[in-house]
Amino acid sequence: MPLFDSDFLKKLEYLSLISKRVFRGSLMAQRRTMQLGTGIEFADHREYTAGDDFRYIDWNLFARHDELLLKRFQEEEDLHVYFLVDCSRSMAFGGPPKFDFARRVAAALAYIALADLDRIAVTAFANDIVADFPLTRGKGRILSLLKFFEGLSAQGEDTNLERVATGFVHRDQRRGLVVIISDLYDPNGFERGLDLLRHRRYEPHVVQVYDKYEKEPADMLGDVEMWDVESGDSRKVTVTEKNLRQYRQLFTEFQEKVQAYCNRYALGCTRTSTEIAFDELILRMMRQAGAVR
Repeated sequence: MPLFDSDFLKKLEYLSLISKRVFRGSLMAQRRTMQLGTGIEFADHREYTAGDDFRYIDWNLFARHDELLLKRFQEEEDLHVYFLVDCSRSMAFGGPPKFDFARRVAAALAYIALADLDRIAVTAFANDIVADFPLTRGKGRILSLLKFFEGLSAQGEDTNLERVATGFVHRDQRRGLVVIISDLYDPNGFERGLDLLRHRRYEPHVVQVYDKYEKEPADMLGDVEMWDVESGDSRKVTVTEKNLRQYRQLFTEFQEKVQAYCNRYALGCTRTSTEIAFDELILRMMRQAGAVR
């Protein structure tokens, strides 16, 4: 089946209609940037200097205190939303592949942002940054964005989120929301990359994706040959019931580690199996944020 068929586009429009400006809420733990300008929400005063516009003098304050002070207002800026999508080989695992699921989720969230007149950009990564969709705005860009996603493939070696984040934060771009969609299988630890984003004052939101067989492997007992899909390393092992219990415990601990990290730094965190439909996941995220009922 095509990655983005007509049914997918219909679901995108539906999600956009009910989102109710989801990116303003707690879903992504991010508020729109506010700057001082000529908006409509009062911010504070400053002293009048020669050449200032008389229209912004606070005449009520002048009448009471004989002081010439100018009103300053807050002006709302577009929110910049950056999507970091994992294209490492481990993302090709599963049914449906985690990579397909991640691209659908990224496309849906990006469409909601574009419909909300925000600016979005996409960075695909594995052991390093492998492709970029430049910062853009407007729903008219969705077809170009979908074409970009379709052109991506699972590639690279070990995931290296720290190297990717280092390249990302050194770009000349405005701070904003960073949505990381990945299985987070980084042998060096996912924390280092997220730490870099936080320290550079970006607002990360983690969408961790896993396949049901990663959580609960089946038909694995006995002598098997296992290999790492990213490094290519292989090993012959004998799998016992005890090994499976240990694996399940390690998987659960890893999931809890991701959640604990996000909780510690008040980051948005969504952990999901690919069994759920992408649109159901987006609706669940909206409900958790209080954006929809």
